[in-house]
Amino acid sequence: MEKYERIMEIGRGAYGVVWKAMNKQTGELVAIKKLIEEYHTAEECMNLREVKSLIKMANHPNIVKLKEIIRENNTLFLIFECMECDLYKFTAARMKPFSETEIRNLCF
Repeated sequence: MEKYERIMEIGRGAYGVVWKAMNKQTGELVAIKKLIEEYHTAEECMNLREVKSLIKMANHPNIVKLKEIIRENNTLFLIFECMECDLYKFTAARMKPFSETEIRNLCF
């Protein structure tokens, strides 16, 4: 985790906390999700439903890219591409409901 510099907390939930951070080597902005639960092996990490789903859908244009998985001192960090807007903000900013076609395009 030393290669990342945390900038600010951008979210918190039942499973962890998310920070906006910068890769010190490249200057790239990322989102780092630190999971609360401890993970003692790499196998435990890879068996997480979220990790399996993100790997399976890695090339989907509407899924945030998982860039790296780091396990340090039994703590799991998921490194994502940084998005300026989350799904909640995106939907809240719309003045009208999504059409069926728009929903289909976003989901599939």
